[in-house]
Amino acid sequence: MTRFVMVAGAWLGAWAWDEVAAELRAAGHEARPLTLSGLAERRGAPAGQQTHVQDVVDEVERLGPGDVVLVGHSYAGIPVGQAAALLGERLRRVVFVDAAVPVDGESFLAGWPSDHVRRAVEAHEGFWPPSGADEYAGQGLTDGQIAAIVAGATPHPGATLTEPAVLDRPLAGLPATYVKCLLDGDEPPAAAAGPLRSGRWELVTMDTGHWPMFSRPRELARILHEAAATR
Repeated sequence: MTRFVMVAGAWLGAWAWDEVAAELRAAGHEARPLTLSGLAERRGAPAGQQTHVQDVVDEVERLGPGDVVLVGHSYAGIPVGQAAALLGERLRRVVFVDAAVPVDGESFLAGWPSDHVRRAVEAHEGFWPPSGADEYAGQGLTDGQIAAIVAGATPHPGATLTEPAVLDRPLAGLPATYVKCLLDGDEPPAAAAGPLRSGRWELVTMDTGHWPMFSRPRELARILHEAAATR
């Protein structure tokens, strides 16, 4: 049995992993979706980026000894990557699901055209408002899946997006899998390029969009299961 700690991206909580978690449990694993501070049922809790890092570290340490695979989707790759660097050998593997990869001293918003996000955070009292249904078009989602995402999304604490990552060890040294969802672009982010050449990271592709926990939950669960078996 492997223990999976799974963290969804901006605006989402643990609920986003319901279908994937069910598949993993049916395969005999323990699945522990995590809601970060300030989101979903934890809305209203103060949160900066290091708060989210600590959320992840605390959840893994709460589990005690045993194999843990840490999974981060989209924005959550930033706190998950930092937590993985802190936890080191405590983890069996890290899986980045179409995720940002942290770079020491850089924020989530660094390296891509994100001025519109900064303006939105400033205009909404320090929070990034969720996207509307139109923003999910072309990502392999049904109308019902899009409606579920929009209904469950909550504003995302802006400080977690603008504060810099803190890494005291290179991520290339950690065993990791990067899952690239091809409807959201062909290439992983630039920050993943070096680690993917290290021999410690594996690249897996999915022919779906940026939210595979909704569009392809069974396939994603299979990929996570196989990642846990990779040495």
